[in-house]
Amino acid sequence: MLRQMPSLTLGPWTIHTLETGVIRLDGGAMFGSVPKTLWSRAHPADDRNRITLAMRCLLIEGEGRRILVDDGAGDKLAPKWVDIYGLDDGHSLERSLAALSLGVEDVTDVVLTHLHFDHAGGSTRLQGGVLVPRLPRAHYYVQRRNWENATRPNPRERASYMPENYQPLMDAGVLRLWDGPQRPWPGFETFTAEGHTRGQQLVRVSGREGALYFVADLIPTASHVRIPFVMGYDVAAIETMEEKRALLARAAAEGAWIALEHDPRIALARPVADGDDFAWAEQVPAEAATVPAGR
Repeated sequence: MLRQMPSLTLGPWTIHTLETGVIRLDGGAMFGSVPKTLWSRAHPADDRNRITLAMRCLLIEGEGRRILVDDGAGDKLAPKWVDIYGLDDGHSLERSLAALSLGVEDVTDVVLTHLHFDHAGGSTRLQGGVLVPRLPRAHYYVQRRNWENATRPNPRERASYMPENYQPLMDAGVLRLWDGPQRPWPGFETFTAEGHTRGQQLVRVSGREGALYFVADLIPTASHVRIPFVMGYDVAAIETMEEKRALLARAAAEGAWIALEHDPRIALARPVADGDDFAWAEQVPAEAATVPAGR
C-alpha cells in the first residue's frame, strides 16, 4: 500500500510530493570529502557501500495544468544496471499518480531539473520496441545548456547522461529548451544552479502562504544542508557551496519549504541559519499527509 504523500497549497497551486522509486548510490560519492563516520550515522551503507536514496518528484496542480518536476529513473534500464544501482520501483510514478486518482495522461507539463538518468529516465518508455514519451500529453522543459551538456557529455558525467531518456523527446517535438531563468506560469519560476552539472535548473513555487523550493541535486538529502557537505559527483564543488549558501539564506529569510529529492525519510524541511552554516528548523517525513503553509 502506498504511503500518504506530503502536500501543501501555495497561491493557485496544490503541490504533492511523488515517490518514484529507490536508488542506491555509493555513500562516499554522495558525500565527497565528508568522512564516512559522519555521513553513515544518518545514511548507513550496505555491503557494497551504497546508501538508500529516494527519487522524489513534485506534482503541481493549478492554472489548468498538472506540472511534474522530474520523473525518476523509469523502468528501461537493463538488469545489470538495476542491480548496480539497487533500483526498486515499489513507488513507481504510475502508482503514485494513481494514489491521486491520476494517470500519466493527466500530466500537461514536465520540468526536468537536468537530464541525469535518475531525474529524467522516466521521461520515455518502450512501446512496441520503440522509445516514446512516457507522459503522452505533456510538453517537457529543460535548460538548453543542460541539453548541450547531455548531448556532448564530458567523461566524468557520460554514464549519467543516457540519450534514450531525452533524444526521443526531441524527436517527437515535445522537448522545449529554456535559456536561463523562466517564469512560465503565475507563481512558478525556475533558476539555474551550475555546480552539480551545467544547466541544472531549480524550481520555486510561491503564493500568499509562502514559498517552496525544489532543489534537485543542490541539496539532495537533509544531511546536505551543511555547506561543506557536497557530492563527489558535482563538477564544481566550490560553486555548489556558494549556490547552496545563497539559496538557503533566501529560503530561511522567507520561511520557505525545501523539497528534498533524494532523502529517503524527509520530504520537506525549513532551513534556519546556524552560525555561519545552516540547519533545519522543521522537517516533514515522507509519509506525512499534509503540511501547514505558514510559519
